[in-house]
Amino acid sequence: MLTDITLKKNIRTFSVSPENLTGEKGRGGMAESGSASYAARELGQGWKVNPYIVLPAGEKAVLADIKGQGAVKHFWITDSAQRGRLLILRIYFDGCETPAVEAPLSDFFANADYSEYRQLSSLAICVNPRRGLNCYFEMPYFKGFRFEIENIGPKACNIYYQIDCEEKEIPKESLYFHAQFRRVNPLPYMENYTILDNITGCGQYVGTYMNWGVKSNGWWGEGEIKFFIDGDGKFPSICGTGTEDYFCGAYNFDVNGKYTEFTTPYSGMYKVGRTDELYQAQRYFNLYRWHITDPIYFKENLKVTIQALGWRSEGRYLPLMDDISSVAYWYSDNLSDVYPKLPDVNGLEII
Repeated sequence: MLTDITLKKNIRTFSVSPENLTGEKGRGGMAESGSASYAARELGQGWKVNPYIVLPAGEKAVLADIKGQGAVKHFWITDSAQRGRLLILRIYFDGCETPAVEAPLSDFFANADYSEYRQLSSLAICVNPRRGLNCYFEMPYFKGFRFEIENIGPKACNIYYQIDCEEKEIPKESLYFHAQFRRVNPLPYMENYTILDNITGCGQYVGTYMNWGVKSNGWWGEGEIKFFIDGDGKFPSICGTGTEDYFCGAYNFDVNGKYTEFTTPYSGMYKVGRTDELYQAQRYFNLYRWHITDPIYFKENLKVTIQALGWRSEGRYLPLMDDISSVAYWYSDNLSDVYPKLPDVNGLEII
């Protein structure tokens, strides 16, 4: 906030990147050899010698492993080969061996298939030309954090990244950041899609990203989102009025007979797949909603579902069997929740 920058603070700013893997003071750009040694061969140390890491096929890399107390403030990353769902991001806090964040890299950044560039401009996530992936969700930690990335694809790729952090004392009430990926393809007939379930602890839900593959003609977004809070039974405490309504649009996102893309600070619908191009048989929609000014609070547990509904003859709803995936974002005081197993390479592929 602009007013906050005028205050004196006891904070050490640091960042972790291939040029300073430990984030130590005065230790950046010291590599004498590295990924760009050939390009820097005439200039030597200090001249962009190690700006990226090479991640072989089938291997994992630790992007950062930091001890101390503070918060991650910004995370930027890009890859050399448009790997998208073939790169898996995991983030761990305070020595916990269960990841608080586990999602394909592209989906975490609200961009399931970034082979075709579209600008995404929001407060929490930005995708900038050509493939600059940025996350501004704050991630507090009391003892430390670890970022890992896994390449489940068949080829090596280069990873450029920077994790910007603040070393500081954080309030004891600070919550841990979480993000969880799910996909169902196809959604069984008359079954709700689950965005989040089996989440326990005290916290607040702060965002939803969905990649929605529509497999039928006509409008597909009549379904209602439902938040089951603190032991709700068959019926939820919060029930929306329609898919486009939840993502802060209205009337099918339709302006003059066409889907209209938008990216705003808190919500958006962008990068609509085209069906009028050769071999393109179905549409995919990217949708996001950040609950930054309107978090959904829970004290014990939380479940989030959404219906997939279209229209059939005689004005009747049609339960859809679409290809739906999502990332849920939330904060809580619990690091012990176990997430569903991620799909394999075939189960992640968008076709």
